[in-house]
Amino acid sequence: MSITRKIRRLRVQGQPPEGWDLIEPTLEELEAKMREAESESHEGKRRVESLWPIFKIHNQRSRYLYDMYYKQQVISKELYDFCLKNKLADQPLIAKWKKQGFENLCCLRCIQVKDTNFGTNCICRVPKSQLDENRPLQCNNCGCRGCSG
Repeated sequence: MSITRKIRRLRVQGQPPEGWDLIEPTLEELEAKMREAESESHEGKRRVESLWPIFKIHNQRSRYLYDMYYKQQVISKELYDFCLKNKLADQPLIAKWKKQGFENLCCLRCIQVKDTNFGTNCICRVPKSQLDENRPLQCNNCGCRGCSG
């Protein structure tokens, strides 16, 4: 399969920079998982539960590009910017990951106080040491079981 055909499937606009061959297989794999999650049956699930796999895969793709650029320093700034421009990663979420205390944030909705009943952060942002171990909790927004540590 030619590179042009694969790029079109990922909805990438423009000629990809040097190093695209390195990240393309992983992005293709995550795109296939995303299509599978989108077409999965929603029978018997709550409305929010059907979106959890999509949030998880979206987070994985953003984390992959973040790690490749900031942690492992394998891809160039040009390729990283190209991926952000083509919305292959969530730029506001990555910006939060750079800040102390938000390194493992699952999604931006979990820190928006307007989405909660009491005007506080999501339950997944509470440290596990402060939660009751006998009562497992899960975020209603994304299905996270604790991203604060």
